[in-house]
Amino acid sequence: MTAKQEERPQSKLWHITLSVSGAETPLAEVRRGLEQLAHDHPFLLTSRYANDHAEIRYWEEARDLHDAAAVALRLWGEHRSSAQLPPWKIVGLEVIDRETYHQRIAEGYGPPPAAPVGVHPY
Repeated sequence: MTAKQEERPQSKLWHITLSVSGAETPLAEVRRGLEQLAHDHPFLLTSRYANDHAEIRYWEEARDLHDAAAVALRLWGEHRSSAQLPPWKIVGLEVIDRETYHQRIAEGYGPPPAAPVGVHPY
């Protein structure tokens, strides 16, 4: 490995769960917005939604947890206009590394694997 390769920080995958909520919005509008977000953000695995809240789960590549969290916290606001998302607030964020995600799944206490992938009502 060269000195230049050693200087470059290694990025890794982080599993993100972003929870948002706010005023009631027609389900069709929520679904359309989340489908557009999934189209705009290719790493989006799955979204669950109701008329006043949603949960978005996806993988983010980042150097460290701080970078992954910063990107996740900007996701909703940056795509609000382009995806015509409801004006909801972020109410929860979980960022875990890939190893922790897989350990939780193996031990049976993590979130169920994102299947089926896509946008689904609660």
